[in-house]
Amino acid sequence: MKKVDIVKWIATAIQLIGYGLTGLNYTPWNVYFFLVGIILWFVVGIMWKDKAIMVVHVGAFLSLLIGYLSAA
Repeated sequence: MKKVDIVKWIATAIQLIGYGLTGLNYTPWNVYFFLVGIILWFVVGIMWKDKAIMVVHVGAFLSLLIGYLSAA
């Protein structure tokens, strides 16, 4: 298995855990998992040189950041 595939599947698992934690209302743990997943998926975008993946995960990061700042 290629390194990018390993990172991709770890990122996917972490994102799914984040969704599950959101459904169970476990905050802020859900946000922590989402942040790790977003970073890993951004790394996948870099490894693939896929700007669309990088842009969508920058957008996801900014959404979480804005939500965090507005809640504080």
